[in-house]
Amino acid sequence: MTSSDRLYLGIDPGATGCLALLDADGGYIDHLLMPTIKIGSRNRVNGAAVAHWLQQSGEIAHAFLERVQSMPKQGVASTFSFGHSAGLVEGVVAGAGIPLTLVTPQRWKKHAGLIGSDKDAARSRAVQLYPGLRALDAKGKGQALADALLIGRYGVGAPE
Repeated sequence: MTSSDRLYLGIDPGATGCLALLDADGGYIDHLLMPTIKIGSRNRVNGAAVAHWLQQSGEIAHAFLERVQSMPKQGVASTFSFGHSAGLVEGVVAGAGIPLTLVTPQRWKKHAGLIGSDKDAARSRAVQLYPGLRALDAKGKGQALADALLIGRYGVGAPE
C-alpha cells in the first residue's frame, strides 16, 4: 500500500456520532452514522455494526478519535452514556488492530480554524471542503459527519 492509498478514520464518538473514512489527501471516501441498538430505555452504540463496517472499509492506516470528558452541568446518566459509547468505539477500533490517536476538541478545531466559533461552524466548514456531500445538509446528522470529517482531516494533516 502506497502512502496515497492509505485510509484514515475520523471519529465523532457518542450515540449520535459518526465515523468518516478519508484518503491520504483528506478526501471523502465513506461514512457511517453511529449505529445504535435499544437496550432498555437507552440507545447504545452497536459495536458489532461498527466492527463490520470497519472490516468492509479496507486497511485503515490510522484512526483519530475525539477525546471526550464530562461537561459541566451534564447529568450523571448522560455522562455515563457518552463515555460508554466513546469507550466502546475505542475498544472496537483497538480490537480491529487500527492505530488510534485521541484528539482533544481544541486541537482539531484549531486545525480547522474553528476556535471561538459556534457549534454549527464545523458543518459550514465541512460544506466548504466537501461541497458535493449532501449528507452534510442535515442539521444533526450532518453536524456529526462534519465533526468526524474535520477530526479525520486533522489526523491526515490536510490543509484547511
